[in-house]
Amino acid sequence: MMADSTEPLTVERSFWNRHGDTILKIAIPIGVLALLVGIWQTIVVIYDTPHYILPGPALVVKAFFEDWGTLAPALWVTTKITFISLGLALVGGVGLAVIMIQSRWIETALYPITVILQVTPIVAIAPLILIYTPTTQVALLICAFLVAFFPILSNMAQGLKSVDHNLLNLFELYGASRWQTLIHLKMPAALPYFMTGLRIGGGLALIAAVVAEFAAGSAGAGSGLAFRLLESQYRLNIPRLFAALFMLACLGVAIFALTSFIAWLFLHRWHESSLKREN
Repeated sequence: MMADSTEPLTVERSFWNRHGDTILKIAIPIGVLALLVGIWQTIVVIYDTPHYILPGPALVVKAFFEDWGTLAPALWVTTKITFISLGLALVGGVGLAVIMIQSRWIETALYPITVILQVTPIVAIAPLILIYTPTTQVALLICAFLVAFFPILSNMAQGLKSVDHNLLNLFELYGASRWQTLIHLKMPAALPYFMTGLRIGGGLALIAAVVAEFAAGSAGAGSGLAFRLLESQYRLNIPRLFAALFMLACLGVAIFALTSFIAWLFLHRWHESSLKREN
């Protein structure tokens, strides 16, 4: 009887030892968000705030469902622009980084141009891009691409240049070609840097897509969430504005979670940043 009574406790303790950290990582953020929503609702009730200044959580949820037919297509447009621009930035950033490390002269010639594009505010460039591109969607893609491109390029180039010189000498000793050294040594060594650039670029691509749409002032059926934010502001439909903000925040969190998962998938078996420590 004693063995039977202690067995459930043992099973429960072993389950908590295996999954306790994961449960806490999920429960703590949810608890903090619930607390913030409760504070928000309390402020609205205590000060009797008008809904056109600060709507309560219930009104925001109501607007989210009532305006889903309007907000969902806008969310899809913003998501599509973000991921396409991020994909182009990945291809362009990695490709240009590989080209730049082949020669110091190439790096000296190209790197200042990329820095100039990065430090120039995208709001200042957007009007010119809108003039020279055939459609607004292409202009938004270019704006988002330019913002996400530099972090990926910079991190990838730094990773390719951070290879252990002893390993480079070893590859040279065995007569490896430049292509073999790139594929089998430099690219794997640069993977952690690339993943950092991917996480940064994912968030920046979303921010740039929204800012570019603000600058473009695009409207109509093909508009994204940025236009719905402006539209809600002009009409003083603040619950819908909060619902659109909530959708943007969820999209940003989803992009960060996706890029973090990709980084974990490639690094968790061998890189120090993703290995689980015992102490």
